[in-house]
Amino acid sequence: MRNWAIILAGGTGVRAGEGDPKQFRLLSNGKTVLETCVAAFSGQVDAICVVTHADYAERTRTVLANYEVLIVNGGRERWESSWNALQAINEQEANVLIHDAARPFVSSRIIADVCHALEQHEAVTVAIPATDTLYRVANNCVAEIPHRAEYMRAQTPQAFRLSLIRKAYEIALQDPNGVYATDDCGIVKRYLPNVPIYIVAGEEANKKLTYKEDFDL
Repeated sequence: MRNWAIILAGGTGVRAGEGDPKQFRLLSNGKTVLETCVAAFSGQVDAICVVTHADYAERTRTVLANYEVLIVNGGRERWESSWNALQAINEQEANVLIHDAARPFVSSRIIADVCHALEQHEAVTVAIPATDTLYRVANNCVAEIPHRAEYMRAQTPQAFRLSLIRKAYEIALQDPNGVYATDDCGIVKRYLPNVPIYIVAGEEANKKLTYKEDFDL
């Protein structure tokens, strides 16, 4: 079964400031965030789909001229971008690894472990233990301090059998209250609640670049 990587790079990088969408910012390796991310998956999967904002499609092609990728226009929300990519993959069945372009430092170990986990599981995610104290908040006050040992911080890639994640989205699109999820595991958990989501160990280096300070660091 073929492994696909879907790289979500459809954001405009507003929170990161300084104009350019963050996927086009240069890193200290002399490459853009997007190219660094695609390079991490190149050679470890069979095919790569990059989801980009329509206004940046040509720029994305230029940045990734040295890579064989399928480029798809994204949507207004993250889930719409994922769904566009899932529809663009012209296969009945495959494994799909959905990854944030803003996590360019994903390691070959994580990718390999996720691919290996998909041999036994239909849904896989990457996470690291929560190390900070967590607050549940109500009215801007601490309502509860949960035991952090029961919590992990989600990372990507999140990976699925293509038929499973397509089915979850098809159910989600029929939701009379509209689709809401902050990631693809959220779609599976909400609309296919009986499907276990296996966890692969992440890494601190697999950090999401969100704010200007992240790039400074």
